Amino acid sequence: MMGADRVFMALVVFVAAFFCLVGSIDASAGDADLHYRTCVEHCEKTGCVGDSCFRNCKLSSDGVTADRPWYMQEPLYLQWKQWDCRSDCRYHCMLEREKERERLGQRPVKYHGKWPFKRVFGIQEPVSVALSVLNLAMQFHGWLSFFVLLYYKLPLRPQTRKTYYEFTGLWHIYGLLSMNSWFWSAVFHSRDVDLTEKLDYSSAVALLGYSLIVAILRTFNVRDEASRVMVSAPLIAFVTTHILYLNFYQLDYGLNMKVCIVMGLAQLLLWAFWAGLTHHPSRFKLWVVVLAGGLAMLLEIYDFPPYEGYVDAHALWHATTIPLTYLWWSFIKDDADFRTSSLIKKAK
Repeated sequence: MMGADRVFMALVVFVAAFFCLVGSIDASAGDADLHYRTCVEHCEKTGCVGDSCFRNCKLSSDGVTADRPWYMQEPLYLQWKQWDCRSDCRYHCMLEREKERERLGQRPVKYHGKWPFKRVFGIQEPVSVALSVLNLAMQFHGWLSFFVLLYYKLPLRPQTRKTYYEFTGLWHIYGLLSMNSWFWSAVFHSRDVDLTEKLDYSSAVALLGYSLIVAILRTFNVRDEASRVMVSAPLIAFVTTHILYLNFYQLDYGLNMKVCIVMGLAQLLLWAFWAGLTHHPSRFKLWVVVLAGGLAMLLEIYDFPPYEGYVDAHALWHATTIPLTYLWWSFIKDDADFRTSSLIKKAK
């Protein structure tokens, strides 16, 4: 119990610190900079930033690219990114302005809500994309090894040929939602547009909401289908409403951050108390995931500019989730093995 109490107090302090810091996050200063705005306006009129000019960057009086979209005149491997003339002007003006700020000894600032990242082959945040893909691969590996363990290594029920583990279906859905979330994370960090942003946010909220449901059902050992429906229905309704709100009413970043952090910390608390109260043989793996996961979330709070234009705090958070994913699926497999063995012993 003492261990669980310490974790509870640590998480309470973390929650308080998070909401204090969320309220103090500064708005973007870069896009309000007079030099940057002048550069963008000049580029949209002339198609040039300094000595560099962009082919066919011709805008009509209403701000729409003349003739055909800018991105249709890019190489094939860049066409799907849909970089138009305005976004390209903003990008190159941002780089020029950041070079000036660096010469003056000033720190980087955000432009339109994002740090000044450098593109690689048209990819907006290449390091975050690569780490999202690695997370996707780790989730697939974890889910596949879980599947192999259940259906090819552990015994099945002789009558139905189904698994003994009562939470098999729940973890299968979790694996699919996790892979979906990391896929859209990679797409969003590759190119931040309205559609990819909404798909990334929606898939992340869906995953967090479902993870909370699984945490409740497993920690309270809810095995009856009717009880599972009663527990899940309110949370599914809430998550669905929130996703619809973000997509069709207002993409409220502050509200979404608070909803995600509450759902995330709620499941961390559940797993922390369960690990403190249970005698599960793999509870120490769970302790590591809970504590390391809570600490990793600090990277989402302590935001800093990307190093050399590539690696920021969010990218580092993506990096921390890779080993935690491996450890998390290891715990899930241990739990399946432990429950299967316990049920077989009871059956005998």
